[in-house]
Amino acid sequence: MKIWFDVLTPKQVMFFSPAVSLLREKGHQVLCTSRQYREAVELARLKGFAMEIVGRHGGADRYEKLLASSERTLELAKVVGRFGPDAAVTFSSPEGARVAYGLGVRHVGFNDSPHSEPVARLTVPLMSRLLCPWVIPYSAWTRYGIARKNITRYRALDPAAWLKRMPPSETTRERKKVLVRLEESKASYIADKGLASPPLVDAAVNEFSKLADVLVLCRYHDQIEEAKKRYEGKAQVVDDVFDGAMLIKGASLFVGAGGTMSAEAALLGVPTISIAPVRFYVDDYLVRTGLVARARDAKSLVRTGKKMLSDEKFGKNLRKKAARLLASMEDPTQVMISAITKR
Repeated sequence: MKIWFDVLTPKQVMFFSPAVSLLREKGHQVLCTSRQYREAVELARLKGFAMEIVGRHGGADRYEKLLASSERTLELAKVVGRFGPDAAVTFSSPEGARVAYGLGVRHVGFNDSPHSEPVARLTVPLMSRLLCPWVIPYSAWTRYGIARKNITRYRALDPAAWLKRMPPSETTRERKKVLVRLEESKASYIADKGLASPPLVDAAVNEFSKLADVLVLCRYHDQIEEAKKRYEGKAQVVDDVFDGAMLIKGASLFVGAGGTMSAEAALLGVPTISIAPVRFYVDDYLVRTGLVARARDAKSLVRTGKKMLSDEKFGKNLRKKAARLLASMEDPTQVMISAITKR
């Protein structure tokens, strides 16, 4: 088969790369495309994951998003048209969905974020099959126009695709380390909303820097520059793109304003607090399991974080619970390959 993957984010680099390797080993021809987007391109380079760059990220502005997407659709149509795939695989890429539909290519799509309505509206109705974690109800998707019979749910959270393949390693902690991940401020579902997380991030840095080394993990160059000015002398702002799972594994506490890295931290057994400004099905599930705590204000964030940092028994039990949960999950990669290669 000829299979085309459109890989847009660092999560998608991690999520799709095992399947791409396995498919190539089985003799399939695979084309991977992406766009100019700092974290995805640099992580792919770090991981040795080859991608053809087509187009750019449109940023936070609605007009620029529309312009970048339109330009990319045209460029992508030419590249993918020449390749002539039998199947397209995306994590709800609007341009990928439009090109696959226009070329009459079977589209195997993934999504774990029905709260991102703009993206879901542009992609879910055009998918031949939608795959998602089992914690998301069918009704979250059918409202976008896809039939329930075309939805496959796997009993796993997406990070299981790479965490199950992560080699075991011992971590040494000479001094406690707290990671703070900033929100996806330029995503279509959040770019024009007022964010609740800045005061919570301020509280995390100000208070936890007294107890541990604090690392602030940004997504964009403007976030990096702003964070450096804001937290000078209190936290290290990470400049380079990083392997999230390896960095998280050595942490004593993770504070996340997004989804994927919070799920990674939880499944690795790292005490995790979610300060995400919107609600996620995956986040809600991890809160119910006890692997993630949710903080809605600075006071509860600091109180919960200090308790997690000081309670060694809690941390030990959390690691055991996370390991059991991860081991019980399906391998999303095998589900993916089955869906792609099914004629």
